[in-house]
Order: sequence, then C-alpha cells, then structure tokens
Amino acid sequence: MRKAVFIRNASQLVTLQGSSKAPLVKEAMSELGIIENGSVWIEEGIIKAVGKDEELVKEFASRMHEAEVVDASGKLVTPGLVDPHTHLVFAGSRENEFNMRLQGATYMEIMNAGGGIHATTRRTQSATHEELFQESYERLNQFLRHGVTTVEAKSGYGMEWDTELKQLEVAKQLNEQHVVDVVATFMGAHAVPKEYKQDPDEFVRLLVEEMIPTVAELGLAEFNDVFCEHGVFTPEQSRKILEEGKRYGLIPKIHADEIEPYEGAELAAEVGAISADHLLRASEKGMKAMADKGVVGVLLPGTAYFLMAESANGRKMIDLGVPVALSTDCNPGSSPTVSLPFIMNLGCLKMGMTPAEVISAATINAAHAINRGSEIGSLEVGKKGDITIFNVENYMKLQYSYGVNHTDTVVKNGQVVVKGGQFVEKLSLS
Repeated sequence: MRKAVFIRNASQLVTLQGSSKAPLVKEAMSELGIIENGSVWIEEGIIKAVGKDEELVKEFASRMHEAEVVDASGKLVTPGLVDPHTHLVFAGSRENEFNMRLQGATYMEIMNAGGGIHATTRRTQSATHEELFQESYERLNQFLRHGVTTVEAKSGYGMEWDTELKQLEVAKQLNEQHVVDVVATFMGAHAVPKEYKQDPDEFVRLLVEEMIPTVAELGLAEFNDVFCEHGVFTPEQSRKILEEGKRYGLIPKIHADEIEPYEGAELAAEVGAISADHLLRASEKGMKAMADKGVVGVLLPGTAYFLMAESANGRKMIDLGVPVALSTDCNPGSSPTVSLPFIMNLGCLKMGMTPAEVISAATINAAHAINRGSEIGSLEVGKKGDITIFNVENYMKLQYSYGVNHTDTVVKNGQVVVKGGQFVEKLSLS
C-alpha cells in the first residue's frame, strides 16, 4: 500500500477548482481558486482533500502518522504543469542552424536547403529504438525537473512508416517506464518527403489509406496532427488527413497559421479539432471560429522567440474567448527547450498575458488540449495527485523572476519524485 502524501501550509495553493468540464476562457482564466495556508491530502495517487491546513489537520488527525508530510511553507503550490505540444522523440540537435538563422536565413530557407525537419528526420531514421528511447528519456527527466508531469509527444520525424512507428513505440515505452505521463499524437503529416515533392497528393494518399488506419489499429496514438502551411500541406489536404483520422477514432489537432495566414484556425473549427497550435498569423475570423467551437489555442512563444519572429496575439485570443494553453513545442529546430516555466514568462512578456492567465494556460487549459481535463490540471478531489511546488511565495513572483527554474518539489501520481530540485531515488511507476 502506497504511503499517503500530505502537502501542508502552502503560502498560495492554486486549485483552479471547477474547471474540469471545459477549458477556461476570458476572465475565468484569471480565477485561480487560491487558498492561502492551503494543504492537499493524497492517497493511493488520488487527491482526497483540498483546503485550509487547519481543516485538513483536523480531518486527518488520526492518520497523520501514515503520511509523508511535505512542508510547503512559504512556497507556491500548483497543479503539475502540462505540456500539450512537444516533439519529444527525436535524435540529434541542430545548433548549426541557429547560427544560420542569426545570419538571416529563414525557417523555410533552412528547410529547403536540406536542414530543418529533413535534417532531424535523417538522424531519427538512422537512430535505433534504444538510442531514441535513451535520448528522449533524458529529455523527460529535464521536463520533470521543471515541474512538468504530463507531456504530449508527436511523431513526424519519420516521413516513412518504419520511423513513424519507431517514434510512436518509443513514446509508448516512455509512458510505461517514466513517471511523466506521455500522450501520443501521430503526425505523419509533418512535412512532405522530398521524394513526394512533385506529387504530394500521393503522400497524402499513403497517410490516409495506410498509415492512419495502422496507427489506429495498433492503438499507438490518441491524436492526429497536420502541418497546414503554405509549402507543406494545403487546407484541402489537411482537411482530408484530419477527417480520415476521425473515421479511425483519432482526435484532430493542427499546426495552424504559423508562417502566414492560411485558414488553419478556420479549418480547426470546421473539423472539430481539440486544439489548433502556433497561430502566429491566425486571422480574427479564425480566432472567432475557434472561440465559438471551443477549440483550444495552444500558443508556443518559445518558438517565435527562438525564430526571432513576432509572437501570437495571446491577449487578443483571450479577449475573443479562445481558451488559450501554453507549450514549449520542444523540438531540435525551432524550440530546443524543456522549460515550461520560461514559456509562461514569455506568455507574459511577449504575448500580453497576465501572471494568472499563464498559470491556467499551463495547467488546466493545457490538460483540456490533450483530452485530460477531467484527470489532471487542477487540484480537486478525485483527480490525480500531480502537483508542483515552486520556491516562490506567490504566483506573480513565479513570472516576475524569469528565466529561473523555481521548481522545488514535484509529486506525480501521489509520489514525491523531485525534492529540493533533485530526483528522488527508486521511483515506482505503480
């Protein structure tokens, strides 16, 4: 029987209570449900009580000796952070492109010169399953040390079936063997392989007639994503890919309007996507359509920052009623970071979001963007015991003191897995 965990006396306990059924929008994104001197009792991996410390001490007085007590005095306690858009499983790095970009090369110029996605594809294709697993496992370790307890992981660096399958199988193994939960997305439509440049519709045919049915049959992914962008997949091709995925039970996601307005946001609303991501150049019409359909806008300010581009208009999206989430977009070419807290800082500094809104965006709204809002993302009775404790006394200081990893303690499924910023040994996945 697993020992209970009692997190006590937080300076601020961010609960986000009442947000499990739908993502937060507009003013509700600032309603954090803060309890001062707050405490949480977790038992068998599940939250059993949330409230004032004095109330929980009374309720569990006869069982205090059973629990591992975590003193959160002077600290901020939040739901475990959720990263809803990563390219977690890949091989190698592309620091040479960073220098090219500093000299003025654009993202598409680098990709057309054989870099970009294609460079990572070559490395990922040649890596063994074990090499991919070990490299990705270490990335998950770093996510965890930054307070992230759940990540979405896309395939897409295969561009042919064997490597796509290898990526998805690695993601499945990571979910089984690492304490961080890994939620898989099939993104065979990440780019058009060079051999299909003259006939991209043939590659689309392979995706919809062969790859998507096999992914669904093997149960290797929950979501189906496509890069809808000029020079990659057209809105018509993207619609076909997403609709076919729906036929096989894969929930639509979409990389939309990153480089130029391309009706990606509108398409997300049309096909009932759970999220549309990037959105740097999304039209107001597209934003309104997303708001009307409840499509989560997953914003990636780290990508814009690294590419030296203007960020998405997070402020406008929130004001229009789009439920906004934040993500690292962890990948080797345009956002080589695992620091979701830094992304939250950028949400404030580059997209006009408030300190309260970025908390909601990196917890409950991010959870809804990967269909996990009923399980994680808020501190409520019955939810998973996924909690991050930051070494700051309030949520505003978490954003004010930027570029610093303030993560002190992480509790995952009711286990203390990071303490004092260091991993706890002999972690159990049960």
